[in-house]
Amino acid sequence: MSLEQVAAFFVFAIVTSITPGPNNIMLTATGANVGIRRGLPHMFGVALGFALMLFLVAAGAGTALLANPGAMRVLRIVGIVVLLWLAWKIATAGRGAEGAQERPIGFLGAAAFQWVNPKAWLICAGAVGSFLQTDAPSALPQAALFAAIFVVAGIPCMMVWLGFGAAMQRVLTSDRAFRNFNIFMGVLLAATVVVLV
Repeated sequence: MSLEQVAAFFVFAIVTSITPGPNNIMLTATGANVGIRRGLPHMFGVALGFALMLFLVAAGAGTALLANPGAMRVLRIVGIVVLLWLAWKIATAGRGAEGAQERPIGFLGAAAFQWVNPKAWLICAGAVGSFLQTDAPSALPQAALFAAIFVVAGIPCMMVWLGFGAAMQRVLTSDRAFRNFNIFMGVLLAATVVVLV
């Protein structure tokens, strides 16, 4: 890839990482519920899980899946069900008892979620369709570069969402405010299903 193509892909990575979607909404809820420090495994799970997914798709493992409309339809349905379940869990989460905080989504859960996240599949399809050079001798170096760029561009973008959620802890001083925030975040996450369908 030329320097111009790398720069264009970096901009693509920033734009797709900073815009609202299931990952960023869940990171905001995690930040509000448990703060930045306890939310870091969730954030790194998203970053590295998506990077691995993008690497495998760009390297060719996901090409068959992307080319199979039936498999993609099943994956989309599973993704919608998981998103709606997560939206329900967020919306119904209450403030934990004094000293007992909610358990955040961990590294492995966040990494695994990427495989059923419809936005993640759309980003992978866009990245591969728009930036992968098919005349190159091998897709592996490009796939590794794509993954690395997404980690470098994505972590600061996701930190914004996690930090925003953590900052909301100062505003959410009552149980009612906390409950309303969780309901709002759950509704936003459920709304991503409508946008992605």
